[in-house]
Amino acid sequence: MCGRYAVTSSPEAIRALFRYDDLPNFPPRYNIAPTQPIAIVHLMDGKRRFALVRWGFIPSWVKDPKTVSLMFNARGESVVDKPAFRAAMKRRRCLIPADGFYEWQRLRDRKQPFYVHGRSDTPLAFAGLWETWTGPNGEELETAAIVTTTANETLAPLHDRMPVVVPPEAFDLWLNCADVDAEAAAALIAPADEGVLEAYEVSTAVNRVANDNPALLERAAPAAATEAGPDKPARTRKAKDDGQPTLF
Repeated sequence: MCGRYAVTSSPEAIRALFRYDDLPNFPPRYNIAPTQPIAIVHLMDGKRRFALVRWGFIPSWVKDPKTVSLMFNARGESVVDKPAFRAAMKRRRCLIPADGFYEWQRLRDRKQPFYVHGRSDTPLAFAGLWETWTGPNGEELETAAIVTTTANETLAPLHDRMPVVVPPEAFDLWLNCADVDAEAAAALIAPADEGVLEAYEVSTAVNRVANDNPALLERAAPAAATEAGPDKPARTRKAKDDGQPTLF
């Protein structure tokens, strides 16, 4: 499931990549967590627009959001058919700007966080779905989920899932719900090409949602190597399980 990601590029750099007309001003975020506001890019009247929504998808037909689990990921293999995401996959696809995301590798006695980012150090675009939920009193809440797929070879040692990274040349294909049906758009749901992403170990400080600063992206000293190799990490004091979910 999804845990945390970061948006550290300037508003100008994000706008240049996604080519929307809006002029939002937002600070860098180093530890974005579910239920927090996130930026999305979607089409409105044929134009790309920037919007802020809540990270955690609520289908429009839900009567009480408290009765459903928080859905911050959508498995790409089932978004075309799954009732929760089917309508959004047809009509409300979006892109989610990011510079990188965190993944926790489960070792024998602890979980080691990694930061995963583009090798080119340019912003990434995660495939997303968004929806508007209307409450009984007419209140509206816009929410979104990140679409995920199987991990590529780069990320497989960390986890078996990863976000769908949409290349710039495919932005229109994913966003254009009027002319591109769900089945055709689903062709973009695939692992990122090898060489697009790289991962490195970071501090466990990212485990706390309250920590949101550039130090989270600093490389941590890798664990001591052992004769048995990476599948048998060096012995450490047994860490308390903090309940941190794996990212994808």
